[in-house]
Amino acid sequence: MTINGRIVYQVFKYSVFALLTINVYVFFSEEVAAVRLEYPDGLVLRDVFRAYAATIDTAAWVVLLLMFELETFVLEDRHFTRSVTWLLTIVRVCCYFFIVSAFTGYIEDAIFVHQVSDLAGVNNVCSLVGQGWSYAITFGEYVEITASNCASFTNLEAFVRLDGLNVIVDEPGMADIKFLAWVDVVNAGVWLLVVLLLEVDVQLQERNRFEGVALYLSTVAKVILYSTLALAVVAWYILGDFEDWWDALLWLIAFVFIELNVFEWREESKQQSA
Repeated sequence: MTINGRIVYQVFKYSVFALLTINVYVFFSEEVAAVRLEYPDGLVLRDVFRAYAATIDTAAWVVLLLMFELETFVLEDRHFTRSVTWLLTIVRVCCYFFIVSAFTGYIEDAIFVHQVSDLAGVNNVCSLVGQGWSYAITFGEYVEITASNCASFTNLEAFVRLDGLNVIVDEPGMADIKFLAWVDVVNAGVWLLVVLLLEVDVQLQERNRFEGVALYLSTVAKVILYSTLALAVVAWYILGDFEDWWDALLWLIAFVFIELNVFEWREESKQQSA
């Protein structure tokens, strides 16, 4: 039996897309747990984008990814009627609204984790058992301190508290949390630049003008941007944040597929012109 390489390629591509969709649920589950602790009095509308930044961001990106897949691979030129073009534009604009809103949520989160104070009079995590305290094991993830787990968090004797929350962490852990918070900000900001560049590429390709200087500048910019995103993957991996580094890796792979779509589209247009 002969295996069709094109079919394998498509199965792999859409498997990556499916895994990214699953990540929406993964991030939602994590953020629901964090919201219960960060907003004990209930969540108000203005805090939704901060509280569920990763969920909203990932969901909007998945829809946007599918829009790029439709426009650069699935749909042919004859399919781009006026109504289809308007529909794609409206969906993309909605996605960008949620992505930018989530980006502001990442910034607010990064600012929030810098609002800490020393926890005086406590030199052992286990002394807080049964008092409603939690330990920040990483950025945005908290575990209730119990008699069975208190000794596993840290062997240090000095702690800081996230202001307004019954959450503590040692100084090295707090440094990692602050770093991860800003990695989120940088990663989200760079992805906004990537998608802006892709929008320009698609518009130029639709007009058969994605050549010469435009192609060169786009390629150079993408090398810089994707390299920055790869560094974020490395940072999350080193600090043991599995969900974030796995999600970031999948997104890099997914957009490699989109870039290949644009490349194939460009080659097909050149052949048709010839």
